[in-house]
Amino acid sequence: MTQKNSLPASYFEAKYKTNIDPWRFNTSDYERQKYRATIGAFTRPHYRRGLELGCSIGVLTSLLAPHCNHLVALDGSPTAIAEAKRQQLSNVTFEVACLPEEFPQSPFDLILLSEVLYYFSVSDLERVARLCLDALEPGGEIVLCHWLGETDYPLKGIQASELFAATVSSKLPVRTILHDDVYRLERLCERTCRAGGAE
Repeated sequence: MTQKNSLPASYFEAKYKTNIDPWRFNTSDYERQKYRATIGAFTRPHYRRGLELGCSIGVLTSLLAPHCNHLVALDGSPTAIAEAKRQQLSNVTFEVACLPEEFPQSPFDLILLSEVLYYFSVSDLERVARLCLDALEPGGEIVLCHWLGETDYPLKGIQASELFAATVSSKLPVRTILHDDVYRLERLCERTCRAGGAE
């Protein structure tokens, strides 16, 4: 695996300063389809407390919020967070945070990591995975989504996916890959489950 350092928060801040939507989250058909699939991966219609790591300008956050009593959405870019807050989602707390150092401590029953893990080095990704485990309530689930194409990031999407799943496998042994073409969408749980309810 690539042993590059994690990308710093300044990398993302510079992108958002130049273009508030550098990955076309608001306009891309690919993103819209992927977001629908991501929401469809959840096993419950509602969660008590959700966590979104790498929320960017909050496009996916706005779709996730109705499924949570409360949602904590984090990003390392102050500019992105300021844009996300403009949506005025009453049950969402947006915070600027650099991971893994500033991982929130409160328990969550849903953790979502979409298009974020390949920005980390191997060691930082493993640390984020362990922090997610520590923060996840019993019976909670983690959903991952990552593009599978070539990148110049520290990790490729497939590497990030495999490494995260391996790191949490002792406590979340049930791994369900729901989509594996262009992007990988997967759900990690304690026991076998499906979208819409437990099997």
